[in-house]
Amino acid sequence: MNVLAFGDLFQFIRNGMSVKQDKSGAGLPISRIETIADGSVNPNRVGFAGLSAAAAEGWLLETGDILFSHINSVEHVGKCAVYRGVPEVLVHGMNLLNLRCDQGKIVPEFAKYLIRSPGFRGCLASFINKAVNQASVSIGNLRTIPVIVPPLSEQRSIAAILDQADALRSKRREALAQLDSIKQAIFIDMFGDPRQLPRAWPSAPLSALGRVTTGRTPPTSKEGMFGGAVPFITPGDLESEHPAKRTLTAEGVAEINPVRAGATLVCCIGTVGKMGMAKVRSGFNQQINAVDWNSTVDDTYGLAALFFRKGELAAQAASTTVPILNKSTFEKFEIQVPPLDLQRIFAARIQAVEGLKITHRAALAESDALFASLQHRAFAVQVA
Repeated sequence: MNVLAFGDLFQFIRNGMSVKQDKSGAGLPISRIETIADGSVNPNRVGFAGLSAAAAEGWLLETGDILFSHINSVEHVGKCAVYRGVPEVLVHGMNLLNLRCDQGKIVPEFAKYLIRSPGFRGCLASFINKAVNQASVSIGNLRTIPVIVPPLSEQRSIAAILDQADALRSKRREALAQLDSIKQAIFIDMFGDPRQLPRAWPSAPLSALGRVTTGRTPPTSKEGMFGGAVPFITPGDLESEHPAKRTLTAEGVAEINPVRAGATLVCCIGTVGKMGMAKVRSGFNQQINAVDWNSTVDDTYGLAALFFRKGELAAQAASTTVPILNKSTFEKFEIQVPPLDLQRIFAARIQAVEGLKITHRAALAESDALFASLQHRAFAVQVA
């Protein structure tokens, strides 16, 4: 197998049609950066400019074309997707490159996996130009990346195997998403939809249902505050399955007001309404309010009741440059308070669903490991 320049595998690599886009739905759909945000061509995330087929002549995508993100945040430069005819007609717009495969040299699906391989991305990273708000790679530099490509028959076999492994990962992710939907369905079945009136149970403000506190950050001027065993929660840690990125020492905890495991944490500055539960005794920063529920509210129920109404919380935030929901307004927010025994039945059912999620996450991790192994075997020598 010979070493080739990446650009030699394509009929052309070029930018798209420069035209101002909108969401009007008028004319032919046009690709935009978010069209391939999830790694596939999403027909629901396109733009429009009132273009006819005649006006877009020469810019229509063909089946097998690869859309490639060359202007984006650093981690998303190199994201790509193969156009497979959905939507039926799609105009190639600016800020995504079109890589039209020379199908006598490379199979589109193989090219997609080659671009996503760690070796190729490592080469690509050396050409990325970083600016304040975005990063980019030039067509000229992209074309020069040296690659090694097997015969077409082997390319098809590799792509088919990786397609199967990737499909398995997708099914695992879909199953996890469905389990989240089941949790919402359980809540509605037991308590009704709290966003609709009249509500089935009496309501009370958060201030009557627990202790509401605003977080603090230990003084950065003092040494030895961070790097201990106590999680320090920031908005970026909420609604995430990963551990908190920062932790506090005993000295750091002494400077703040930690909450117990089970307290609900709600972002009230910035992404208002983003929330989660403290899994262990935790600290949290000043963008977050905590509700340490009293004996009338089960921890799991309290989080779920607030989560269902996060849109209403966000709507109550002050309309400033950065949305802010102040503590006094937050404390007045009301949720339904059904009988405690019913709340506990709900919590037990949610715990069962969480157990299934743990099983599915483990299966997804195995699927990810399988895909990574197959990808490594396929592309260990594909990038020179």
